Amino acid sequence: MDLPPLPNPLGKGQKTALPVQAGGKLRVCFGWNVSDQRCDVDASAFLVDARSQVPGDEWFVFYGQTQSPDGSVRQEPGGQDRACLSVDLGRLDPQVQKIVFVLTIDQAFSKNLHFGMLKDAYLRLLDERGQVLLSYQPEEYYPTVTSMTLGELYRHKGQWKFNPVGNGVHQDLAGQCAIYGVELC
Repeated sequence: MDLPPLPNPLGKGQKTALPVQAGGKLRVCFGWNVSDQRCDVDASAFLVDARSQVPGDEWFVFYGQTQSPDGSVRQEPGGQDRACLSVDLGRLDPQVQKIVFVLTIDQAFSKNLHFGMLKDAYLRLLDERGQVLLSYQPEEYYPTVTSMTLGELYRHKGQWKFNPVGNGVHQDLAGQCAIYGVELC
């Protein structure tokens, strides 16, 4: 897939405040290319509380559960991106303090797949008019990584911020679920 424009790039760990109000709407879009066609990559979101745990299993948005219980985070058609999530901050339950965005490779362990087989991964954060507020591309793709946290949208002192994380782990989707307290997987 061709990369869309990725303006306002952030580097790993370069936290930034977002120009959105508490009731604002955003789109978080993802893309990637693969060198091994067996790589089936999924984008997910964990809506977590102050303890970095989901309040309940239903607060995990992925291909098998396409929206949060409050309707604040939903999967949408990707358009020019491979996957997109809409985020309505006005509908977000107040107990949710952070939304963690993760990419995982389906059946990575059984098929011996890893992030070294991906390239051009990105995350774009767009406002409700479709303008790109920021973009992030990880710089490293490791053969020991099977899932990666691309970024976090979080509330800090009443303001929404974004942290481009770019950290990978040797976990599948079930392993990522365990990190955030989801027993669904």
